[in-house]
Amino acid sequence: MSGQVSPHLSFDREEWQRLRAATPLTLGESDLETLRGINERVSLAEVVAIYLPLTRLLNLHVAGRQQLSRATDAFLGTIASKVPYVVGIAGSVAVGKSTTARILKALLARWPDHPRVDLVTTDGFLLPNQVLTERGLMARKGFPESYDLRRLVRFLADLKAGNPEVSAPVYSHQAYDIVPAERQVVCQPDIVILEGLNVLQTFDGHDGPPPSIFVSDFFDFSIYVDAEERHVEQWYAERFLTFRDTVFQDEASYFHDYAGLSPEEAKRVASEIWHEINGPNLRANILPTRDRADLILCKTRDHSVQRVKLRKL
Repeated sequence: MSGQVSPHLSFDREEWQRLRAATPLTLGESDLETLRGINERVSLAEVVAIYLPLTRLLNLHVAGRQQLSRATDAFLGTIASKVPYVVGIAGSVAVGKSTTARILKALLARWPDHPRVDLVTTDGFLLPNQVLTERGLMARKGFPESYDLRRLVRFLADLKAGNPEVSAPVYSHQAYDIVPAERQVVCQPDIVILEGLNVLQTFDGHDGPPPSIFVSDFFDFSIYVDAEERHVEQWYAERFLTFRDTVFQDEASYFHDYAGLSPEEAKRVASEIWHEINGPNLRANILPTRDRADLILCKTRDHSVQRVKLRKL
């Protein structure tokens, strides 16, 4: 048997776009402008080619899941609570998964069958800086051991139990820390999108036996946003330079000290952060989970998705 066995079907951009069928474009350029991330170059053409087929697929999956739930309720003779369909989105820092999540949220909410869509990021489940400092983990922020995974699993378990209200902690990128007094309250939406670096991992970064329940156990569908590391490193550096000129200028920013760096100094710092933190985390913890995803979006140097891989049923 020659060649590598893959659990995924592979589609080039044109093949994938044809699967859009008659799915309407419900976003305009002004909508897209509010959804793009820093240095993200997502066009309406990209939405048409990549995201409309994906939302069509997800819409069909949601309908199937709802039908299966009704069948199970009929068998058990029960009336179940409303349980959201959960989509997980994973990928490296700076690969564009947050933009992917926002676009999917906007498009899915425009389908009549599931108008209530919430987006939750795993940043809120990072351990507070004080705890990270006490454990010597500030330099490993974003690694599996820097998250309160028990709390994240409990959040998802409560969602899937149909609890009327479930709350998630809130993270401030400006303060680079959890906001103690804030909570994001999720009230039985139709769909929840959970976006984060480590959502497909099957370990928690701690010593001892592995947990028996994983974050991905609660997903109905999972997406991995992929690109070659050299491209992601370049995107990270470009984003860092943009932040230096914008958000880092705010004196309240945790990274305000970087605001005065020269372009050359900023590039050097960005490279150091990538090679000491983000690159190792990608290679050791994030990239190995890629093939566990139901769908992989493969990006090229210009940020466009040129290939989509869909897990075989």
